[in-house]
Amino acid sequence: MAFGLALLALCAACATPSSDESSSSDTAFRVPVEYYKLDNGLRVVLSTDSTAPIVTIAAYYNIGFRLEPRDRTGFAHLFEHMMFQGSKNLGKGEFNELVQEMGGVMNGSTRFDFTNYFEIVPAHTLETILWAEADRMRGLAITQDNLTNQQGVVKNEVRVNVLNRPYGGFPWLDLPQTAFTNWHNAHNFYGDLEDLDAATLGDVQAFFDSFYAPNNAALAVVGDFEPGQAKAWIEQYFGSIPAVELPPPPDITEPRQEEARSGSRVDPLANRPAFSFGYQMPQRNTPEFYAMGLIDQIMLQGDDSRLHQAFVQEKGMTSGVGGGINSGLGNMFNYKGPMLWQGQLFHDAEVSSEEVLAELDRAISQLHETPVDADTLARARIKLRSSLYDTMGGFFGFGRADLLASFALFDDDPSRINEIEEHFEEVTPELIQRTAQEYLRSTARTVFTIEPGAGS
Repeated sequence: MAFGLALLALCAACATPSSDESSSSDTAFRVPVEYYKLDNGLRVVLSTDSTAPIVTIAAYYNIGFRLEPRDRTGFAHLFEHMMFQGSKNLGKGEFNELVQEMGGVMNGSTRFDFTNYFEIVPAHTLETILWAEADRMRGLAITQDNLTNQQGVVKNEVRVNVLNRPYGGFPWLDLPQTAFTNWHNAHNFYGDLEDLDAATLGDVQAFFDSFYAPNNAALAVVGDFEPGQAKAWIEQYFGSIPAVELPPPPDITEPRQEEARSGSRVDPLANRPAFSFGYQMPQRNTPEFYAMGLIDQIMLQGDDSRLHQAFVQEKGMTSGVGGGINSGLGNMFNYKGPMLWQGQLFHDAEVSSEEVLAELDRAISQLHETPVDADTLARARIKLRSSLYDTMGGFFGFGRADLLASFALFDDDPSRINEIEEHFEEVTPELIQRTAQEYLRSTARTVFTIEPGAGS
């Protein structure tokens, strides 16, 4: 129940329900989507799939670590832990026990722009889980004992996953703090220990009252269920939870980067140097955004990618290179604010970071100078389509629920899930070249390196 992927660390409606109809191609894969809102503002997405008798319930709140209070770094993540400490009708740990006794699985995570909670359970238990999720949205057990306990748990996570681990926080914590200038995008998301200690019971109550409300949330239900019955239960359990007046959102925008940035630290537990790079992404849903998705496939994803070929096959600098868009904390679709396209590798001590950087710049300059050929573009689209379908089908329906809830929360339009491929098909070699020239400039580049310390 922490940062999820980072720590390998979603009266019926005031809006008319809308269902996705099949498109011009009868053979195209289409995700069933029914979207509506309750009178209290809760966004609801239903997507049926009778492949297996299971159902995924995902509650997404429009509060991630970008929006946590100043001087309370790590607070959004701390609060995620509090959501498992009991509610009005479920005692400490009883939510977890309820799901486990049903034979289900559950988790939660804190990301840049949302905090989510999900359960994957047998289909016949849907009503019970909807009741339980509504119970903690309606009223959390906010006590000093629970807060003190979870402060200790989160601080221990920080020690285990960052402070006492080789390369801890690299690059998912290091790179944004170097690349971005707006505090909301550039602070320690996991939390400084002093800030975690400083959190008070009043902070927790105010956070819950401000952000954990139906009009700041999306609920996605995916799987084997009858939509009419699900709607009735959602109305029954969530419909009477009152909306709140949401605080004005802070400015999270980033200025255009005009100078290259760099940072480094010595890691006494590391045994090899590490190199990471980042470039600010275009705004979501623009043509350039989709072009960057294909650039990611061309440059970074898979053994056929240009950076793998350059760093591994040709130069032998490393055994592998990783990264992507929103890497480590999700995918290129489930975020809202400023984001990086980033990559990282661990290289031999005989190779300098300057040599790695020169090879990166050489590969990027090819995109600037020469439009990609038709075969390269076609292969990138195939790879992206495969990755997208893997995401949609991932973890027993959770991948689909994640996209639907994210699009409902950020765009008020979960049907976008069925438009993704079309946008990538519209990307041309010329658009890829123009996007690379603007967003992959040397003056827009950020580099963060790790030097092995005394423990090497």
